[in-house]
Amino acid sequence: MSERGAPWRGPGPTARLVVPAVLAFVAQVPSALWQATHSSRPAIAAVAVALAAAGPVLLLAARRHPGPVVAAVAAIAAASTLLDPATAAAGPASLGPWSPGPGSFGPGALGPPPFALLFAVVAAVARGAQRWALLSVATAWTVVVGAAAAGLTAWSPPRLLGATLLLLLAFGAGEFLRTRRARRVSWAREQEELRRTEEQRERMRIARELHDVLAHSLSSIAVQAGVGLHLMDSDPERSRAALAAIRSASTSALDEVRSVIGVLRADGEAPLRPAPGLDRLRELGGPAAAAGIDVHFRGTAPEGLPAPVQLAVYRIVQEALTNVVRHSGATTADVTLDDDGRALRVAVTDDGAGSSVTEPGSGLLGMRERAELLGGTISTGALPGGGFRVEAVLPHEGQNR
Repeated sequence: MSERGAPWRGPGPTARLVVPAVLAFVAQVPSALWQATHSSRPAIAAVAVALAAAGPVLLLAARRHPGPVVAAVAAIAAASTLLDPATAAAGPASLGPWSPGPGSFGPGALGPPPFALLFAVVAAVARGAQRWALLSVATAWTVVVGAAAAGLTAWSPPRLLGATLLLLLAFGAGEFLRTRRARRVSWAREQEELRRTEEQRERMRIARELHDVLAHSLSSIAVQAGVGLHLMDSDPERSRAALAAIRSASTSALDEVRSVIGVLRADGEAPLRPAPGLDRLRELGGPAAAAGIDVHFRGTAPEGLPAPVQLAVYRIVQEALTNVVRHSGATTADVTLDDDGRALRVAVTDDGAGSSVTEPGSGLLGMRERAELLGGTISTGALPGGGFRVEAVLPHEGQNR
C-alpha cells in the first residue's frame, strides 16, 4: 500500500509489456544462435532461431490479445522443441523415445528456455484468458510428450519435469496477478463509491441548509408583506415596520444563502459570515413576533458546545418556529433549553391547533437528520390539551459523521 492507502500499482503498462519481451528475447535468441552454430543442419537451425525470436515479439501483443498470443507462443515453443537443431543430426532412431543419447547432454540438450511461453501464460491468466492458456499449454505439452514417446525428439525426463514445473509456476503467478488486479479494481470502485457518497452527503447538507434558511425567511417575509398590505391605509406606522422587517429578513437570508453556497466556490473563499449558533437563537423570535406570536425563550446552554451542535439547535428551532407561523395558528410559543451535563434538550411548544407539523415533509425530515447525524433524537407530536411540541436531545460531543 502507498502512504495514502492506495495499493501499489507496480510498473507502468509499457514496462509491463516490453520488459517480458526483452527478457524472453535475451534468454532465447542467444541460446538458439549458439545451438545453431553446433548444428549440422543449417536450415533447421535457421528455423529454430526464427522461432526463438518470434515468441518474444508476439509478447508485445499480449495486452490486447492475451488468448491468441499464448496459443501462438505455445505452438512456437512446441515447434522449437521438435526442431532442436543440435539433436536433429543424430536422428530420432539413434536416440530413442526417452534415451539421454549423445545429443541429450550436448549443446541442444536443454534447448532455448521457454521464457516467452512462461510470460505468455502469466499474461493470459492475469488478464482473464485462463481457458486459452490451459488449452494451449495442454495441447503443446501433449504434442511434445507424444513426440518424445515416439522417439521424434530427444527430450529427457528431467527436462520434461522441469518444463512442467515452470509452467505450473507461471499459472500460479498469473492467478496471483489476476487476483491482485481484481482487488485493485474493487478498491478503486469502493473509493469511487465513497467519493460519490461524500458528494451526495454534501449536496444533502447544502440542500438542508438552504431549505432551513429560505423556508424561515420567506415565511417571515410573506407574513410581514400581508401585514403591511392590510395596514397600509389604516396604520401606516405598523405598515412601515412590516416593510422594515421584510428588508431585515431578506438581507439576513441573502447573507446566509451566500454563506451556505460559499463552499461551492472554486476559489475556496471563506463564507461571508460564520454559521449561526446559540448566540443568535433569540433572533429567531423576531419573525414570529411580527406575525403576532409571542415567543418566550427559557433556559440556557453551557458554553463551549461544538459548532455542529449549536448549528443543529439553531436550525431545529428555526424550522419549528417557521412551522408555528405557517401552520399552527398559535398565539404563543415557548423555546426551552435544558442541559443535564451530557446532552442538551431543546423543545419548541406552541398553543395552536396541534397541527404545526401534520406530515413528514422536508422540514421535519431535515430536523430528524440533523439530530441523528449528531447521535441525538427528535420527537414531535400534538399535546393532549392542544398545541404542538418539537423536542430534540443532542449529546454534547455530537459531531457530523
